[in-house]
Amino acid sequence: MSEEDIRDKAYLNHKDILDLNFIRIPGIYYFRRYYREGLRSHIMEVLKPGDVENETKGIIKNGIKLYPRAEPLKILRIFRTKFKSLKDAEEELRRVKIIANYLAPDYLARPEEFLVNYRRGEKCEILLCGLQEYVKGELIEPWGHFDDDHLISMLGDMGVDDSSMIISQWPRKIRKNAETFVSKIKQMIMETNHVPDLAGVGNLLLTKSGDIKLVDINNISTVSFDHTIKLDDRGYPVCDKSIEALFLLERKSSGGSLLIDTPLYKTFLDPERMKEVKAIEKKFHESMEGSMYYWPS
Repeated sequence: MSEEDIRDKAYLNHKDILDLNFIRIPGIYYFRRYYREGLRSHIMEVLKPGDVENETKGIIKNGIKLYPRAEPLKILRIFRTKFKSLKDAEEELRRVKIIANYLAPDYLARPEEFLVNYRRGEKCEILLCGLQEYVKGELIEPWGHFDDDHLISMLGDMGVDDSSMIISQWPRKIRKNAETFVSKIKQMIMETNHVPDLAGVGNLLLTKSGDIKLVDINNISTVSFDHTIKLDDRGYPVCDKSIEALFLLERKSSGGSLLIDTPLYKTFLDPERMKEVKAIEKKFHESMEGSMYYWPS
């Protein structure tokens, strides 16, 4: 009987990573499960062992014992997808490169994807992995608040200096960066017919510098301007929901004056279509209830 496929496991730990045939032993890093666990990939923090030791045993600073949380050097992603062929895996990599070409480095947690031979017992299969830039920040929720008070409160949550000069500039800077981010996504859609998942919980982060970064590129959808509502492999209408999120982000960053008068928004935000999407989304959430690695959006 072959060993359990790592892609089918609900969670991974440090030993699971060390047991992989393509990981060097003994390693110089410690691998810990990230607090967010995706439907389509395992997400692991890549840490210095010394930082983990300081976190667990504590350090003395100015006579006070502190337990500083170890901060990841990188984020390791192990995709759950089981590719039928090398061609399928290369197509996934091609889509990732499209996103990187339009958003990196300012608006994307820069990814470094790679394909490996994954040995499991006597079998050898293609496994897609990625080492991604670790981005520290607060969640941006397209359906949530985007007013000045909320944006300023996020500034405080990130521990940024709250001088009056920064406070007065902060919301305007975020909105300007949001407008640029939206513009790049719209350009990508019109030129390549692809859109990343903008609707997933935690997929967009706001950094201390006021930048908006996409940190999850595991669910890239093709875009077609017809009446078909595209579903991903889990039955989620990711394309429609991502364009809805894009519209909300653009409307809020422009002060609420945006109208649905472009082909993109007129197609995907048609009231009847949105009603169908809402029903599909509800069915998806109901089907995923109880899943150990499901984050409802």
